[in-house]
Formats: sequence, structure tokens, C-alpha cells
Amino acid sequence: MNNINERSEGNATLPNKPLPVIKYCLYARKSMEDEERQALSIDSQLKEMKQIAERDNLYVVAMRTEAHSAKNSGQRPVFNQMIEELRSGKFNAILTWNPDRLSRNAGDLGVLVDLMDSHLLVEIRTYNQKFSNSPNEKFLLMILGSQAKLENDNKSINVKRGLRTKVEMGLWPTVAPTGYLNNMTRGKEGHVVIDPIRAHVVKQIFQLASEGWSHRRIRRWLRDDLDFRSKNNKHLAMSTIQKILCTPFYYGEFEFPRKSGNWYKGIHTPLITKELYDQVREQTERYPFLCTPFLSYIRNN
Repeated sequence: MNNINERSEGNATLPNKPLPVIKYCLYARKSMEDEERQALSIDSQLKEMKQIAERDNLYVVAMRTEAHSAKNSGQRPVFNQMIEELRSGKFNAILTWNPDRLSRNAGDLGVLVDLMDSHLLVEIRTYNQKFSNSPNEKFLLMILGSQAKLENDNKSINVKRGLRTKVEMGLWPTVAPTGYLNNMTRGKEGHVVIDPIRAHVVKQIFQLASEGWSHRRIRRWLRDDLDFRSKNNKHLAMSTIQKILCTPFYYGEFEFPRKSGNWYKGIHTPLITKELYDQVREQTERYPFLCTPFLSYIRNN
């Protein structure tokens, strides 16, 4: 195919400059985060894009893949490498499954549009669309990229709203602490049950701490006498013991988010009484640096 265009000037016909050879980079991305679990796998994206390249006789000179979220700009190493290769002229077009594979944030989308304005990015081609350096096509690309960002923002809001609803119902919103297990029954999300293997040991940890046992002594007892292990089959670290002893969840209340001042009454079964927890606190307050909620004490004193 002749790549020389012609233009008219008066009555004369003059040749234009040769059209640039379009060299594509095939880019596939998959994130395991919730908002992208429905996207095609990387292998499926590659298969579909290779078929399009063969069908349309596209000149693919490079292939880049990564498993990384595109919610935040500048965080994807492979995408950043591809941008630098576009700037260096290694290729001048991108072939990808969908615009949201390239960007789900305003920053990376802006970089792509700037490259188009600079004529370093000639074309972005997807499964069923093509975007070139024309006002209408760039505008459509920006709309689709902004739509992906809007979906991200809305899902983030919905997740926070869902967590707030759970905690207001007295449900624990994250992984159950040592001594409890998350209820994995469908429809019971947020419910925790007592761990029949570890709960009685957690009670003993509180009792010994109230009697003046140091965290180090408790750790030796757990490791050497009981060979006590977490759900991940690990011996408890000092920091984990400190966290257990500073967690009100064990007597039935919890703060969410941390340091927010928002306290909730849990619907779970407490392992200890509020009185026992307060006794442990009295011991801990002698050494506030040992307890996570007291970290602010160090900064302020």
C-alpha cells in the first residue's frame, strides 16, 4: 500500500510526508483486586490481541505484561517502562484489550494523551476501538478512562460504606484476632467464632499479664512450655502478644477505624471480662511504649 498522501496547493498536487510506520506494543494487565476480577486473564488478553494483530496485519514489535493495579498513577513498573520506550521511539502505538487495561486513574491517562499530543503515540487500538491523535478520539479515550476512574472511586466509597454498616451491626470487619476464627459460612460475613484450639490460651495470656508477667516471660511460656502457634503455624512474636493485650475486642468492644474514636459493641462472645482487661492495662500503663494504642504517648511526652 502506498504510504504517500497527496495534498492540493492551488492547481498543483504535491506529495505529503510519508506516513509513519505504526509499530505496536502489545500490553496486557491483570489485577487480582476486586474491581478487576472479571477482566480477562493475561493469557486470554494476549490470545485475543494476537488474533487481532494477525487479522488486521498489525506490526507488533514488543509485548509487555504485568499483574498490577492501575488505580494509582506511576505505580506500575512495566507500564512506566512502556511509556519510556514510547518516548525513545522503540514503538509508537499500543495494542491492548480495553482502555482500562492502560489506566484507571487520571495521571496515567494524562501521560498517554500528552504522548499523543507530542506525536510519540500515534494510535491506541483495543478489541473493538481505535484512538488516534484526533480531538474526537482523544476525547472518547479520556471519557472511557475517566469512567474507569469513576468506577474505582465509587467502589471505594461502597466498600467503606459496607464496612461502616458491618461495624454498626457489631460485626468485625477484618481478619479475626488470635483466639477467634472468621465464620466462612455464606451470609455470615463479619461474624467471628471462638477458636476452640487457641481461645483458652489467650485467656491465660491475659490472666498472667494481670499478675505481672512480662511480655517476654509470656512469650517464653507460650513457645517453650506450650509450643503455642498461631493460625499460620507460627510462634507468637513479642509484638503479637503486645497487640493481644492491648485489644479491647477480647472483652467485647472495638474501635473502627483505629484512632478514629468510633467505638462499637461487638456481637461476638467475649473471651475475658472488662475488669481483667483493665487490670492488664494497669500493668501496661507503667510501660506505655509496649502497647500499640500508646504510641502517641511517646510522641507527646
